[in-house]
Amino acid sequence: MPVIDAQVHIAAPIEKVYAVARDVEAFPSYMPDVESIKVVEGSTSTPRVVTDWVGLVPEFKQKVRWTEEDVWDDTAHICRFHQIKGDYQEYQGEWVFTPEDGGTAFRSTFTYELEIPLIGPLIKNLVLKKMQINNQKILEAIKARAEEG
Repeated sequence: MPVIDAQVHIAAPIEKVYAVARDVEAFPSYMPDVESIKVVEGSTSTPRVVTDWVGLVPEFKQKVRWTEEDVWDDTAHICRFHQIKGDYQEYQGEWVFTPEDGGTAFRSTFTYELEIPLIGPLIKNLVLKKMQINNQKILEAIKARAEEG
């Protein structure tokens, strides 16, 4: 099962970065590969939040849908998440926010298993690359949003 791991330094205080990351319903407004996110249980201020996601994979003219449970630890500044149901056979990971050099280190790590019938190793490698790029795009989008005025 592939492991996707990336980190970015954000020139903003941890509280601001963490607040931007918790506002998942705003992601579609500034993340082009996210069509929609809807909170179905909890809220962006409760420790446990369940969300319905629709992601776009334009290269394959596909959408990926899943329902995710996020558990936010506001003291440790960590979010652990996993798919409850959806297109992935498995999807789980964590976001870790750490004070660093006057700003915040934001690390995103997750594992996934996505089986698409009748695809070969080449397509699996393309999916892996897309997942890596998408993870980096999420980090960079949250970085840009947190560093705004």
